[in-house]
Amino acid sequence: MSTRPPTPSRRALLRAMAALPASALVLGELPGLLGTAAAAPPSGSATRYTIVPFLDSDDGTVNVYESDDATDFRLVRSSAYTPPANRIRDASVFRHTDGAYYLTYTTHTWQDVSTTIGFARSSDRVNWTFLYDYTVPIANLSRAWAPEWFVDGDGSVNVIVSCSTADNEWIFTPYVMKATNSALTAWSSPTALLGIGANHIDTYIVRIGSTYHAFTKNETAKYIEYGTASSLTGPYTITKTGDWAGWGSYREGPSVVRLDNGAWRIFFDGYGDGTYYYSDSRDTFATWTAPRALPVISGTARHFTVVKETVPGGVTLPVNVSRSFRSANYTTRYWQEQSSLLNLPVVTGSSTTAAKQASSFTVVPGLADSGAFSFRDASGDYLRHYDFRGRFDADDGTSTFAEDATFVARTGTATGSVRLESYNYPGHYLRHYDYQLRLDVTDGTDLFRQDSSFVPVSAWA
Repeated sequence: MSTRPPTPSRRALLRAMAALPASALVLGELPGLLGTAAAAPPSGSATRYTIVPFLDSDDGTVNVYESDDATDFRLVRSSAYTPPANRIRDASVFRHTDGAYYLTYTTHTWQDVSTTIGFARSSDRVNWTFLYDYTVPIANLSRAWAPEWFVDGDGSVNVIVSCSTADNEWIFTPYVMKATNSALTAWSSPTALLGIGANHIDTYIVRIGSTYHAFTKNETAKYIEYGTASSLTGPYTITKTGDWAGWGSYREGPSVVRLDNGAWRIFFDGYGDGTYYYSDSRDTFATWTAPRALPVISGTARHFTVVKETVPGGVTLPVNVSRSFRSANYTTRYWQEQSSLLNLPVVTGSSTTAAKQASSFTVVPGLADSGAFSFRDASGDYLRHYDFRGRFDADDGTSTFAEDATFVARTGTATGSVRLESYNYPGHYLRHYDYQLRLDVTDGTDLFRQDSSFVPVSAWA
């Protein structure tokens, strides 16, 4: 078995290369702050995740992408914002109490001294206006990188920024600055976050209750580490080091957001292999799923944060009524229970009474989340995923069954259609494949979206 040669750290790369020439009411989840309990969006509303990354091929502009499931991000606008001077890297986005969206970002490429961070504003996430470049007031400052928004429990708006000084320009320490006015134009003096220590960069903080959780990249070890504190400024105790979460090394730019099912998702930039990853935790950061590459944007997008909102315009699916579900792209085919499995045969007016009854289902509030949905057959069994196959079983009363049988409705590709995302396997959808209904993770393609879209229609029986 061949082995991969060791990859130098970013710091080593920067040192080695330094001599080279420079060549609608909307409800938002504030960055870092846990708000209300997570739940599927209410009827007629949708979840929206927005990212504004710079590009692997161009650090002079950013694209805007959005997603309803934090997995399948779709381009809203390319080159949405280009600053009037300098660069834009590591852009962090949030929605302020004034209803506007704000970016903060690194203003220079890695080769250059970078003592400022940039700010921009948008009323719609798409059209951005430059506000100003802010000189971070740290004596002998060499670089101010990767500013991240953090809104604390008292509503104060903060920026966490990684800074180095000229005596050791590649050793970064995280600092916090607090906005001293609502216009976000004046800031407190930077305060170092105690306990995280030098040579940590890209620090992202989440507050749950009275505890601050820090995810930060150790530039020496090249792993994303984890620690906690009872105060924003620390002292933090780093308790997880090395490959503690199974994410691997040469990872940076962590960003954490809560999903509709209450789980937490971390996104991070796998700069060592050119892949952007995500991983989920359902036990408040103790364990994590194996990292997966984000479809479509992986390899294109670089270092971003996420703003999550609930917006109008989502699916309306009445409950306690009987419906049949027609494929959006095979319009003569419908869900049908066959030997307890869910398939997609042709159903017509001349089909048998038994076939029509097997193609009719009662839509009920989700067993695991009343804002989501479950589907019951004529005998009272529920549609659930088992071994990634759609099938019908009797409710055994366990939380596992309830989650297996609960689906979050997302907007489908055809008018009136829905896509049904697994409650306990976020990013996985019921889709037809070889006329069988399976639970597969989205690959971000139009074909997958079509194969996972179904139109609720009047029941055959």
